[in-house]
Amino acid sequence: MDFVRFFKKFIKSKSMTLILVTAVIVVFFYIMNPNYLSSSNIVGIMTAMSMAGIVGVGMAFLLMGGGINLAAGAEGCFCAVLIAFVLSAGVPWPLAVILGLVFGMCAGLINSFFINKLNFTAFIATLGMGSVYTGLGLVITKNTNMPISNQAFWQMGSYSLFDFFPMPFVIMVFVMIIYGFILAKTRFGRSVLMCGGNRAAARLAGLSPKKISTILYMNCGMLSALSGTILAARMHHSSPNAMTSASLDAITAAVLGGVSFMGGSGSIAGVFFGALLLNVFSNGLTVLNLASYLQLVSQGVILIIALSVDFYTTRARETSLKKASMKNV
Repeated sequence: MDFVRFFKKFIKSKSMTLILVTAVIVVFFYIMNPNYLSSSNIVGIMTAMSMAGIVGVGMAFLLMGGGINLAAGAEGCFCAVLIAFVLSAGVPWPLAVILGLVFGMCAGLINSFFINKLNFTAFIATLGMGSVYTGLGLVITKNTNMPISNQAFWQMGSYSLFDFFPMPFVIMVFVMIIYGFILAKTRFGRSVLMCGGNRAAARLAGLSPKKISTILYMNCGMLSALSGTILAARMHHSSPNAMTSASLDAITAAVLGGVSFMGGSGSIAGVFFGALLLNVFSNGLTVLNLASYLQLVSQGVILIIALSVDFYTTRARETSLKKASMKNV
């Protein structure tokens, strides 16, 4: 009975819509170029979507909690630079990865300090810190790529499970399962949604929105650092500009997946399908040999459409709630 209820709910959900749209896009690009569904291209799509997916999980929690992080890409890049630097100094790669993740959490804590203590707007604070991390990365690397020669570290980006599923994709799925459980089944997940939906009500319920916001910014920084770590392992070098579009990709994937830009609603499954649709589409444009700037234009259009849908959906929901409350009165 529970399965039937879940299946009916899934059919009516936004995730099902994304699956259908993704299927249409796949069929279109396959007709245009049959190599689109080659095994190597499918692996490429899974690898590419893992970056937006991992950062998208942290971004989704932030958006659902009423925040945003425009420094996510810069945090991931600087983490990769930091890991390359400590690996070159002879630090074992597991410790280097841990140091990178700790940096990500510290970066999130700094964001939270500006936003929750100094009352900066999230856009300004995170945009400014993103510029700081990019600049520091350029200074440390002297605007060049830092090679990474540790082959054991490379496995995070190049190993394939069952000789098909790339390790970045496997890590992304693992992260999404954990965070999906946290959001749907734990008190903290419900607290995030409550803080994003109505901070005043959250305070009356005994929650601390600023404390939860701090945790969310630290979490987003950590996941951004994880994404940067995986990208460095896959590329065998670190670059201070390798993830310039990561924040935009993550926001687009989250909003496409039904995460409200206004906060208070969303799901991790939606982030997965949003990242899938985004990368299926961008990969198809690459297969058709369209110019890279056209891909940027199309991604911007997709984000605007997703935000517009989110805005009107949120307004319609608020209107229906007001009508319902007036009837009860």
